[in-house]
Amino acid sequence: MSEKNREAKRSARERLQEQRERDKKRERRRRTLVVSAAVVGVLGVAAAIGLVASNANEDKGERGAAGPVLAPSGAQGKDELSIPVGKADAPSTLTVWEDFRCPACAQFENAFRDTIKELETDGQLKVDYHLATIIDGNMGGTGSLRAANAAACAQDAGKFAPYHDTLFQNQPPEPDDAFADNARLLELAGKADGLESAPGFRQCVEDGKHDKWVMNSNAAFQKGGFSGTPTVLLNGESVFPKKGAENITPDNFKRWVREANKGKQPGTAPATPPDTGASPS
Repeated sequence: MSEKNREAKRSARERLQEQRERDKKRERRRRTLVVSAAVVGVLGVAAAIGLVASNANEDKGERGAAGPVLAPSGAQGKDELSIPVGKADAPSTLTVWEDFRCPACAQFENAFRDTIKELETDGQLKVDYHLATIIDGNMGGTGSLRAANAAACAQDAGKFAPYHDTLFQNQPPEPDDAFADNARLLELAGKADGLESAPGFRQCVEDGKHDKWVMNSNAAFQKGGFSGTPTVLLNGESVFPKKGAENITPDNFKRWVREANKGKQPGTAPATPPDTGASPS
């Protein structure tokens, strides 16, 4: 083969290689644009869903505020929207905003339940529970509202803490609105230390006695500027999923409470009288 032919073939190969490189660059640019557009689209949809959920929940809160609001026995705080568990004079307070349909809330509760109860029993920690219904707004349905009303009914019977735990231990998948069925909520009451037969509990659940209180609680959540559920604050400072740069773990959480309580006496007084509210853990 002559030198001229070899050079021609080399040039052809080089041109082909260059063309392939240009094609690859164009494909990478195309993919980048597609991915970018998809991300923007997802964020736009998420923002729209959040706005719809926010508007829907705020509307529910306004309707609840317009009529008589029946707070559960022993509810405390601003507008009686907090259900306390633990010793009333405990030196530290954990504020928890939760939705009974929220998977992350169940993960938090199931992972930290024993730790929190230990600190409650030792008089180191009181927990103020606040209930929200954001999953109803995001996914549709009424399971968040129905479950929160049932939990408030359990508070009337002095069984909030065990029923609260039972709901999270038996939480359905997020798209499954099983808690919208009062029969299911009453069935689960059988797992909470005699709650099912407590006077007035069944009627309270079926009548939605505390629905408007739940709606007002959710409206307070919406107005609080929180990013989602669970929102967990130790003495007003966010600790879930992190406290500063540290991830929350049972050991870290105990240490944070111990540091906050240094030099302070443990609490001894029940959060609410045993016959009117949540029994101490």
